[in-house]
Amino acid sequence: MSTINTILIANRGEIASRVIRTCKKMGIRSIAVHSPIDQNLPFVHEADIAVKIGDNAPQTSYLDQELIIKTAKEFGADAIHPGYGFLSENADFAALCAKNNIIFIGPNVEAIKAMGSKSEAKVLMRKNKVPTIPGYEGLNQDTAHLISEAKKVGFPLLLKATAGGGGKGMRVVEKEKELAESIEAAKRESLSAFGNDELIIEKYISSGRHIEFQIFGDQYGHAIHLLERECTIQRRHQKVLEESPSPVMNEKLRKTMGEAAVNAAKALNYDNAGTVEFIYDYNTKEFFFLEVNTRLQVEHPVTEAITGLDLVKMQIESAEGKKLNLKQNEVNGNGYAIEFRLYAEDPNNDFLPVTGKIKAFQYKPMDGLRVESAIQQGSDISIYYDPMIAKIIVHDDTRAAAMRKMGSVLDNMVCLGTVTNQDFLKQLVRNESIIKGNYNTHFLAEQFKLDDQTAQHQAHFLIAATLKLHQERKQNQLFLKQIPGGWRNNHYRPQQEYVTIGDERMIVKYRQKENDFEFYFHDNTLKATLISCANDEVKVRIHDATYLFTVAQDEEGIHLHQSTLGTLSIKRADRFPSREKEVEKGSCTAPMPSQVVDILVKPREKVNEGDPLVILSSMKMENTIYASENGVVEEVFTQNGENIEAGFTILKINPN
Repeated sequence: MSTINTILIANRGEIASRVIRTCKKMGIRSIAVHSPIDQNLPFVHEADIAVKIGDNAPQTSYLDQELIIKTAKEFGADAIHPGYGFLSENADFAALCAKNNIIFIGPNVEAIKAMGSKSEAKVLMRKNKVPTIPGYEGLNQDTAHLISEAKKVGFPLLLKATAGGGGKGMRVVEKEKELAESIEAAKRESLSAFGNDELIIEKYISSGRHIEFQIFGDQYGHAIHLLERECTIQRRHQKVLEESPSPVMNEKLRKTMGEAAVNAAKALNYDNAGTVEFIYDYNTKEFFFLEVNTRLQVEHPVTEAITGLDLVKMQIESAEGKKLNLKQNEVNGNGYAIEFRLYAEDPNNDFLPVTGKIKAFQYKPMDGLRVESAIQQGSDISIYYDPMIAKIIVHDDTRAAAMRKMGSVLDNMVCLGTVTNQDFLKQLVRNESIIKGNYNTHFLAEQFKLDDQTAQHQAHFLIAATLKLHQERKQNQLFLKQIPGGWRNNHYRPQQEYVTIGDERMIVKYRQKENDFEFYFHDNTLKATLISCANDEVKVRIHDATYLFTVAQDEEGIHLHQSTLGTLSIKRADRFPSREKEVEKGSCTAPMPSQVVDILVKPREKVNEGDPLVILSSMKMENTIYASENGVVEEVFTQNGENIEAGFTILKINPN
């Protein structure tokens, strides 16, 4: 048995903060490693020691095994906690830790090896009579062979990185003509994210629910499960909502799936924290093994909320060699817990990630609320890492109460400065099917319709922003302060504010009448009164209703949040705008800030509509841009490896 006094956290963001918090509780010194771009994030300041390593790209920092080991030895770490993602399921890294007499806080190397490959995991589970999905998990990874095996499985099918997780290296293939390109893209993405490009092929279950069981074992052969979590609601194969208990779970199913999970753990001689994931066929009521995640899960706070356990503390104690003193019949769930993930992404643009600077981030404390955040006010969302801003976890006695509480938290949480999925989450938590627990893995794509609620209340945001700017001008007025701001000798001409929302430029027209204002929107006149105006808040009465807006400003404009109306960014525009360059016909532009992975065409090359032109990578996810029409490539304006902004013209095609 060992005693751990110092832990190096080989990770970043909210999971690093989470581990540091338990270290402080246990009296363990924490060491944070960080890339240059992360130097001002909260976890860096929370650690006892913070060490800058490598460059911003993960391969040179958080994935550089030798550099992390060197840092751990230099600063006297007894152990390394890998968090999730990055090196958390890398058997070679766990072995390297052991070789350097550093404790790896995770399961034994053999278990990681067996489960680190989804193909080996399926073979092992099949041997131990755990039901598995039909497919291919062979060693021959030649693209032609994978195509041949995929045809045997049939369409639709799922390509999965054997070393992967979090949706990286995963593709749903609907048609044979998409197969070769999807295989190559999944291989590249897997290699970039995990250093391994091996794939497996599985039959795609069209109506499934994603249910996983938290398992835990010690070094003496004891293994139990800590109940289930449902993670069915996903986009781009990444989870949006996690909850426990599962709405479809009953005691018989929980017992059967729980026993299968524990049997999987025992087959691996599993020690430490892990998760056995299953796909539950909603139509046949069968369940199939998906994989074992040999690490702590992003959604582990859901389990902690209903069980009252500290999984990170249990991880550390197991790594020290302590026995698991918790028996299966002692594991009890208390109430309901739900976790939503707040991302910097655009739900109106296929949930593509976005970058930006967080101008304001705040929320009100509440009983049963836990927020795990990767950022703070002033933090940058970069192209290098996952765009998750925070995990929001609520706990209550019943599922209905937890859902209601989550809705309230999302209403009042303020995250300004970049596009987020917050308004989408607010609609999701109040969706009738979600409330009833009636959904499957395709719910977002096939059943959920996102309403642009901020557009419905755009006038309210414009009034608040305009009055904020009006008041600032009034406060900065040096002369004739008794005259109302914006006064003019032509009474009939209203005051005007020039703004843009998205790509739309507009003029806000209004008049001040003593302490009141009239705003003119097309044929509609709205009366407003400015009640108060502070640095970060504006209170406005519009007709008979009073609204309190939280406001953040930067050089581009004003970002506003209102608890019932949502969030909107309004940019100030020049009164006499310069002529903006029109997007030329045939130009191929970047839909988001990205790194150029591979330009697939050359100047003077003929292309047809639907041909792939360029592969971009943003926040560890690949996206391929296709030709919108037939033509000839005239010019390419970038090269492989370059970082480009959203809207950048990548290449130009002369249409035929």
